[in-house]
Amino acid sequence: MNTDQTSQRPLLSVRHLSAAYGRIEAISDIHLEIGQGQIVTVIGPNGAGKSTTLAALMGLLPIRGGECQVLFDGEDLAGRDIEQHVARGMALVPETRALFAQMSVQDNLVLGGFRLRGQSRAARQAALEEVYGLFPRLKERARQEAGTLSGGERQMLALGRALMGQPRLLMLDEPSLGLAPLIVRDIFRIIVQLRERGVSILLVEQNARAALKVADYAYVLELGRVAMQGPARELAHDPRVVEAYLGAAGRHQELLST
Repeated sequence: MNTDQTSQRPLLSVRHLSAAYGRIEAISDIHLEIGQGQIVTVIGPNGAGKSTTLAALMGLLPIRGGECQVLFDGEDLAGRDIEQHVARGMALVPETRALFAQMSVQDNLVLGGFRLRGQSRAARQAALEEVYGLFPRLKERARQEAGTLSGGERQMLALGRALMGQPRLLMLDEPSLGLAPLIVRDIFRIIVQLRERGVSILLVEQNARAALKVADYAYVLELGRVAMQGPARELAHDPRVVEAYLGAAGRHQELLST
């Protein structure tokens, strides 16, 4: 693990994470860490357990076994419900984006800021303006119904809604899925900007080359277990990763993150 991750207590430290759907074990004995202000990516084939890992970390899926620890800034959230995860500064943007289609863009954003409900109106408005600063297109469409947005705009809205809660850790599940190449580039640029603002990011992404290019550290999941891990730049040149995930299609993927 790189020096950035070991020089201070990680924001998120996960040990012995296992979860199942019924009797089918989806992930087993996952260990991972995310440092303050880092992008950590999880790559792997379809069905490897990447999305399941995010769901278990967020409290959306029951955790198996008594040894599991999900330490967020030193506090163990294993077994806690999703509201407690959100209250402590974790946010998840699911692959489905899960927007309220018949509500306006702005109303979707305001709902995302419920963690700020105890703060002043000025503070909530400042959070909204900060999101609009990141996504000017959302401000242009503030009164438009979310269901009428393009795919890229819906992804921006899903990101913006999560950011309204001012999370310390943002977990993204396939943010580039189904988007046009130019929009994918925008999304990855925004991910890098968020890291520069101090937000830690856990990125699950099929576009392995683009993910490794922006990430600080990476984990490769195979069959529900961590098969490889290391600094993202090193894994991007590891022959096993290149052969399995980067190949000829990966060269095209790299263009989407530049």
